[in-house]
Amino acid sequence: MKSLALLTGLLFAAVSWANPTPAPAAKGDAAKAQKIVNDVCGACHSTDGNSTTPAYPALAGQHPEYIAKQLGEFKSGARKNAIMAPNAATLSNDDMLNLAAYFSAQQPKPRLAKDAALAAEGQKIYKGGNAGSGVPACASCHGPAGSGIPVQFPRLAGQHSKYVLSQLKNFRSGDRINDGGKMMQVIARKMTDHEMKAVAEYINGLR
Repeated sequence: MKSLALLTGLLFAAVSWANPTPAPAAKGDAAKAQKIVNDVCGACHSTDGNSTTPAYPALAGQHPEYIAKQLGEFKSGARKNAIMAPNAATLSNDDMLNLAAYFSAQQPKPRLAKDAALAAEGQKIYKGGNAGSGVPACASCHGPAGSGIPVQFPRLAGQHSKYVLSQLKNFRSGDRINDGGKMMQVIARKMTDHEMKAVAEYINGLR
């Protein structure tokens, strides 16, 4: 069964490689990304990738293939975002790979869920889904610890609940459609607002 594939922002979609997104086999040079991180990325995502602003995704420890894919799709327009589009427009393929290598190498900082009761509800959905409405378990794709599957599904553990919730709503509304086989759009449309909030809260404290 497939599940919530979010990521960060840069946060949630199955990998579907296409130009101008760099090829998944290519490797970046983290050291060469430092100037771009300092001059641009760090303002929203922090220089260590642990964003302190809940509206912006944490990138530390995210799979490099996923980061590169999202950057390529911000640049191509496959993924819409008024902030990321102009920033990604100036990046070369090598820049994207270098940034992906840099942020994937950063150490994620664990977070705690603020609402224990809501997180407990989210845990049930994350691990077991909702058979009645056809919502699959998030863990089936993103793993029980939220570590994801490299190349295929992004890491979710410790992602800001506000960001996770916004992406689920974007998938449901169709504002975000860069999820390969549209898996996340289908799943999000089956979820209630409360289920989305609960899952997002659980993911925030997942480690």
